[in-house]
Parts: sequence; C-alpha cells; structure tokens
Amino acid sequence: MRVFNFSAGPAVLPLEVLEQVRDELLDWHGSGSSVMEVSHRGKPFMAAAGEAEALLRELLAIPSSYQVLFLQGGATAQFAAIPLNLAGTDATVDYLNTGAWSKKAIAEAKRLTARVNVTADESASGYTTVPAPDALNLTRGASYLHYTANETIGGVEFPYIPDTGGVPLVTDMSSTILSRPLEVQRFGLIYAGAQKNIGPAGLTVVIVHEGLIGHARPGTPGVWDYAAMAAEDSMLNTPATFAWYVAGLVFAWIKRSGGLDAMGARNRAKAQLLYRAIDESEFYSNPVAPGCRSWMNVPFTLADPELDKAFLSESHREGLAHLAGHRSVGGMRASLYNAMPLAGVEALVAFMKEFERRHG
Repeated sequence: MRVFNFSAGPAVLPLEVLEQVRDELLDWHGSGSSVMEVSHRGKPFMAAAGEAEALLRELLAIPSSYQVLFLQGGATAQFAAIPLNLAGTDATVDYLNTGAWSKKAIAEAKRLTARVNVTADESASGYTTVPAPDALNLTRGASYLHYTANETIGGVEFPYIPDTGGVPLVTDMSSTILSRPLEVQRFGLIYAGAQKNIGPAGLTVVIVHEGLIGHARPGTPGVWDYAAMAAEDSMLNTPATFAWYVAGLVFAWIKRSGGLDAMGARNRAKAQLLYRAIDESEFYSNPVAPGCRSWMNVPFTLADPELDKAFLSESHREGLAHLAGHRSVGGMRASLYNAMPLAGVEALVAFMKEFERRHG
C-alpha cells in the first residue's frame, strides 16, 4: 500500500511519474535496455537530457543569459563550488545565517575565502525567524550574497527576495524550487538538490548567469568549474543519468498539472490547512514566526513530548509516514512538497485531531 510520505528528502515523487518509470524501466523507448544502461552520449539520452532542460527553462521562464547545469555532489558540494567560482581567495562574501543549512554553507565558505561576513544571524531566536528586509548589513563590493531560501530542518522560509543593491544574489532553493513561480532574473545563481521537488537524490541543478562563469580559481576541479561543465552540457564526466531522466518526467508532470501557478496554489492551500489545524489547537504548536513559516516543511511539537512515540506509531499505522522531526530538533515535521496531494494533508489533519481527542 502506498503511504502518504511526509519525508523531508529523499521525498515523495508523483505517482504517475513512478508508474512511467516502472513501465519503461526494462525497455526505454524501444531500446531493449533500461535508461540506466544506455550511454549518456548516445542520441536518445542526449535528446532526453535536452528536453528536460528545455522543460525546466519553460517552467521557470529562465532567460537565455543563464546556464542550466545538471551536476552531482548534492547541494552540499555547491557550498564549496560557489566560492571557488564566484570569489577569489582574498574576496569578501556575504551570508545570511538562518539555520542548519546556511550554517554549513558559511562554514565551507570560511575554509575557502578570506572574509566571510555574516550579514544577519538569526541564532538568537533559535532560528525561528528570518531577518527583516531592511536589517541586512551588506558589504559594499562583496562578491555575492548567499542565503538559504528555506531551512528544511527548522521550517523557516524567506517571504521575500533580498535586495542586494547589485551584488550577485546566490540562493539554496533545494526545498522550494518549482513550488511556485520565481523571478529567476533577480538571482545570480540558484542551486537545488533534486531530492525534494525535482526527482531522485544524486542530481543537483545549478542555474547561473553567464556573467558569473569563467572566473573559477586556478586549481578548481573541472567537475566544479561552471564554465567547464557548461561547455560540455553538464557531461564533462558521466552524469547522474537515471536522476536526470526522472527529473525530466517530473518537469513534464508539473507542466501537465498547470505549471508553477497551479503548484503554488496547491502548496499554499496545503500549508494553510496544516498551520490552521496547529494554530487552532492547544495540543500542537509550531515554533516559527508566522511571517516566515515554510510552505514546504512544517515542524510541530506535541504538548507532552512523552506522546511523541505513540503519535509516530499510530500515524504510521494510518498510512502517514516519515513524520519524525529532524534528529537535531525532535518533535514532528511534515514536508509538503509538490507531489504530496491535498488528500495527504487532510488525512494528517484528521489524524491529529483524533489523536488530540484521545490524548489531550
């Protein structure tokens, strides 16, 4: 039986995409082989890869002045690749610290760059807030400003795009990309691990303005050099072919489902339904400031932590899977990515109310 999968990542994929993968797994496009068994440089896969990129460009309305790269190493590899490509060893770079993933990005930048300026630090709130738009202490002449659009662990999301005054804006959108319309042209670079709204783990998408490539530091590995990868259509080495293929199917599913306007409306409705259930209860609570609550990752706690095990056990029996909060924060977390249907959130809310009735 398929469960409602609330995992933060690797995360739920659209059922019809999984069914297509199943149907094509042994004989892809009449080749007599699986897509996992064909050459990445063969015409069939090159065509599929090109179609996936074209669909992504269409969905996000990516201008022609941006390169789209399909890379490996996860978003974590980009924590190092970004300073290697965008900043010299003696440069100054700006970072916003809003939680676990931005902290990791900052730590990597400090290994590679002389001056890392943390222009806003939300640790005092326990990472339950984002900085106000006018509270960013930006550095004049910085090579870039980096922020994490959505902190998957803490459930904190920026409700705005920072204004950098012309400094290239870099963002980790691993858990929000394709969840709603996006003004790509406001960014110098967007990167996203695939395993939330794009496809299987193993693939990372980088969308980078062409003016920011071609400046990698000497000694930068070729697989992390944006210009080198762009010149080879992301095939300087063997790419994550299966994940790339599935990503293309997911992009096509999003387009058939109404595009990013429809995704945004669905995701807003799902998040509002769950937050309303939490806020109307005295049994559940969400720690995040209402103005920066994530649409994608909703953490919540029970009034009595001793009931956590019972909640997880009983919810799993009801087909509601992977609701445990991250090990660093505990509690619960429901991730509501594109492929999570409204029916899954409705089932979760119904269970939460019944659990509260019996244990509250």
